[in-house]
Amino acid sequence: MLGVTSDISLRLMRGFPEFLDANGWEVHVVCSPGPVFDKRAKNKAVHFHALEMHRNPALLHDIRAFADWIRLCREVRPDLISAGTPKAGILGCLAGWVTRVPRRVYLQRGLRLETSQGFERLILGLAERVTIAAAHVVLAVSPSLRDLIVRLRLSKPGKIVVVGAGSSNGVDLHEFDPVRFGADELDELRSSLGLRQGVPTIGYVGRLTQDKGFNVLEDAVLQLTEMGTVFDLLIVGGVDDPTSRATLDRLLSSGLVVGAAGPVEDPAIYYQLMDVFCLPTRREGYPNVVLEASASGKATVTTDATGAIDSVVKGVTGAIVPMGDSKALADELARLLASPGELEMMGQEARRYVGEHFDRPIVWKQLLEFYNSQSGLPIN
Repeated sequence: MLGVTSDISLRLMRGFPEFLDANGWEVHVVCSPGPVFDKRAKNKAVHFHALEMHRNPALLHDIRAFADWIRLCREVRPDLISAGTPKAGILGCLAGWVTRVPRRVYLQRGLRLETSQGFERLILGLAERVTIAAAHVVLAVSPSLRDLIVRLRLSKPGKIVVVGAGSSNGVDLHEFDPVRFGADELDELRSSLGLRQGVPTIGYVGRLTQDKGFNVLEDAVLQLTEMGTVFDLLIVGGVDDPTSRATLDRLLSSGLVVGAAGPVEDPAIYYQLMDVFCLPTRREGYPNVVLEASASGKATVTTDATGAIDSVVKGVTGAIVPMGDSKALADELARLLASPGELEMMGQEARRYVGEHFDRPIVWKQLLEFYNSQSGLPIN
């Protein structure tokens, strides 16, 4: 039984339930109802269960959701539960503990408490400890996330594992292959976004939120402009909080954002418009957008934040700057934009690196072996 809180998070395991089904597992997926759920539930090879869960604390709703989890566990009687994202993690692992599910895996995709403070941080920390206590094993999606969990004393080291090089689902190399997109198609999209032909483009893909360092990106592009660097900025993603809305509005009104695509279903073609990908994040589990950019043959500039630091081979597939340091970010972006040959070489190495370590069939095989080992099934 695989569990996530929101149906949007089903994208984090795209294709994997079907892969498990094809390899001998009877797979049940649990998440809140929604349009993504409705689309995925049409696949009859996997059993989908709509179970309403709220992302933020909501006592009465959480009690009802916990009762629904217990009822579902008793109905399905799974051999193994693997629950990830905070709310599904705690509800699924606790329900599995109450109903004595033989193996319970907490799939840790990132710590929300890392950028929280005060009472919220205290509650989030307590929730993590309860979830980890109810699980037999914690599957962390990156080495630095594993280290952080240990450093915060949320779990003993022996209870946490990282499979392969990390990530929760790898990346589809074919989907992000540059050869999929023709020059005319790219020119048409570039023109529609207002990007200038021959001007280097810095790209950002993801939720527009302070946790992703969107305010740091604003400061960095202002400094780049003051330095006289000529560039276009392409933003792909939806606004996640009022502060980031104000940041985007300032960038748009100043003319610093040339292309703002908003949230898109398939970002693959947008990476091909970028010369360098930028993720100035404050926390991650393992950033899927860096995998996508790398698979697209693009170098990445990111930070030394948890998860992000694992996603780039420094000086080979991209660059790493101190988290929150907009000057260091601006300096590194300026340096790389002035060195198109280095950017191209880094992009080639990035695609080779993800192909070697994060191509989806490789990650799926490693995860299958992990889940088989948890259930006592043979490891091929």
